[in-house]
Amino acid sequence: MDSAEYERKIASRFAAFDQDGNGYIDREDFSGAAAALLAEFSVTARSDKGQALYSGAEAFWQGMAGIADVDGDQRVTRQEFVTGAVKRLRDNPHRFGEIARPFLHAVIAIADEDGNGVTPQAAARVLRALGVEAPAADQAAAALDADGDGRISEEEVLSGFASYYVTPEQPK
Repeated sequence: MDSAEYERKIASRFAAFDQDGNGYIDREDFSGAAAALLAEFSVTARSDKGQALYSGAEAFWQGMAGIADVDGDQRVTRQEFVTGAVKRLRDNPHRFGEIARPFLHAVIAIADEDGNGVTPQAAARVLRALGVEAPAADQAAAALDADGDGRISEEEVLSGFASYYVTPEQPK
């Protein structure tokens, strides 16, 4: 994948973060995502899991702003996102996964409804709550279960997340 194609891929991921569609990513996009997930799984904001999710969302926002908010206006534009991802994360995709870890860990705790790990069906619910169309959410959730054991581990989530957002697709 050449650099221009990679930049187009990253730019297409921008909309997933811009939850309210206002043309930039900000703290409200992250708190809105947390609220949508809590509603989907009927978890209250004041519960331990709800508080962990909001704390994780804030940590994720702070990490993204630190990487991409070049002008310090507490908003990440599409260009800042593309530039931040390409220049700072392409050579170290795990860094992106690491800034997302507190949020993803909290999402996993909410989506693991039976205490035995997240199922692909629960992962699809997460993705749909975040605005992914149903067929794509189902396909992506199934792909997260890399070892095919019917449960999605935190490492599978982090790896899939980093791959989707910052790494070029590998030839199959």
